[in-house]
Amino acid sequence: MSSSTIGRRRAYAVLLLLVPALATGCATSRPVPGGTPASGGPSWGTAGQPAAPSATPAAPAPTSAGPSAAPTRAGLRHVFPVRAKNVAYHPTHSGYPGTDIFADCGEPVVAVTDGTILEVSRVDRFDKRGPLGPYNGGLSVSLLGDDGVRYYGSHLSVVAGGIDPGVRVRAGQRLGEVGRTGNANNVCHLHFGISPPCAGRDGWWIRRGVVWPARYLDSWRRGGNREPAAEVAAWHRKHGCPKAPAGR
Repeated sequence: MSSSTIGRRRAYAVLLLLVPALATGCATSRPVPGGTPASGGPSWGTAGQPAAPSATPAAPAPTSAGPSAAPTRAGLRHVFPVRAKNVAYHPTHSGYPGTDIFADCGEPVVAVTDGTILEVSRVDRFDKRGPLGPYNGGLSVSLLGDDGVRYYGSHLSVVAGGIDPGVRVRAGQRLGEVGRTGNANNVCHLHFGISPPCAGRDGWWIRRGVVWPARYLDSWRRGGNREPAAEVAAWHRKHGCPKAPAGR
């Protein structure tokens, strides 16, 4: 065999040994069109150019601070709205669903559940000579619970400081004190009403109460947690936000 033939075969053998090593080196650096290389480097577009790095998904933007934007939550803690040992109330109410909770003037009125203050009245505008209805409650507070239910308390003697529309409160937080303002007939008590918020079409005829509160009050007074959200939602689906009663 000639020396030139032996030289060519040796060169060929060396080439066979180098090809796998060269191929392995390229696999870790060569961009893969339209994908991510095995090395975990940047992805590449179909034109062989680096694609823009994918952004980390942003956290959801916070919702509006408005009460209507608050998400509803089931299983919230509910408490009796008057913090007193000596209380009494009727299972019914004259004329419309609601409950009068009788207690001494000055006893604390508290938030029934976690939520946001909707309306506050710190001035007693009730006048027996004026229209009955709009100002019957005297001093009052209404709360939109995180369960989507509005809880209304009226005839207060005072509204607690810092209790203003848009303020967040927790179950059991003091909202004011039992009184006899408005059309309370000079009897110390808290008028308590449960209703949907009816945003944009609100009125005293809804705020004063649309479902009977007694069975929920019974539960909360015993330390239970019966929730009115389903009943209020059903009433709202059926009735919507009705206009003021005729003649009022």
